[in-house]
Amino acid sequence: MKLPFQILFFVLPLQCVSDSTFVMFWNLENFFDWKDEGYSDSDREFSARGERHWTWKRYHAKCCAVAKSILWISDRKGRVPDVITLAEIENRKVLADIVNSSLLRKLGYGIVHYDSPDVRGIDVALLYRKSMFRLARSVPIHIPGVATRDILLASLVDEKDDTVHFLVNHHPSKYGGASSSSRRELAVGRLKAVCDSLWAGGGRSIILTGDFNDTPENPLYSRLCEGPCGIVNLAAPLAAAGEGTIRFRGKWDLIDMFMVSGDLASRSKMEIVRIPFLMVWDNVFPGYKPLRTYSGPRYLGGVSDHCPVLLTLGDKKSSLK
Repeated sequence: MKLPFQILFFVLPLQCVSDSTFVMFWNLENFFDWKDEGYSDSDREFSARGERHWTWKRYHAKCCAVAKSILWISDRKGRVPDVITLAEIENRKVLADIVNSSLLRKLGYGIVHYDSPDVRGIDVALLYRKSMFRLARSVPIHIPGVATRDILLASLVDEKDDTVHFLVNHHPSKYGGASSSSRRELAVGRLKAVCDSLWAGGGRSIILTGDFNDTPENPLYSRLCEGPCGIVNLAAPLAAAGEGTIRFRGKWDLIDMFMVSGDLASRSKMEIVRIPFLMVWDNVFPGYKPLRTYSGPRYLGGVSDHCPVLLTLGDKKSSLK
């Protein structure tokens, strides 16, 4: 079977000398392995004998497409991401197959992942360059009363012995109307409590990222900006300019975000990436949109309906504004 992506070869240094930290977030949309292990209806659906006919070859093609996309971004930015945060990953095997692929295996990414109580069986995760950081601690943070994705806390220490706390999110979706809004309120409340706790413990470098399943205009997110942390939503000005990471009925919405504690805001910059080989023309609402893996039951060969977002965090003496 011919893979839908041509494999490109990049010559990259194993470690780029830089005073900045480069972070990526990407919702990989239903990235299950191809085996039905009986964990959920989605696990069965995304299997070789399931409704999607999710075979090893299709799975392998998606692994290669994700790796190729990461290297395309690194070619554009001049360096590979130091930290990659992800959503909609089924298990650790998927992460291992991505980082151990022929394209990424020499880059030395470590994996942080925990299984969550989500009914679909999807989780968030974090990858980090072991040559750039060491993992000080990690913990899954449950959202009480909601069977959804945990918030992942990972504290990374860089070569200068500075600690950065990453909080990776995938908040409840809008399916379910008013009840879904209450579930997102619980997630935001839990997230704020964790931020306040980190700050009280001396943590001054806090990065919140993920798929929040709502846009920055929602007043709910103003709650995160209250209190001592001084959280700043870097996605807000991009959303105000009409930019977004998903396209619904011809309109871009920005639901994948980076937020940072106040001490980091002046040296932080967020951007949205449109990867050319993962964009496709929308014949219904003219314009380009992300190329998904499936449209309903039909296999398209893409990666996700989300575009990735990037964060560049300058050193303490720099300003990216």
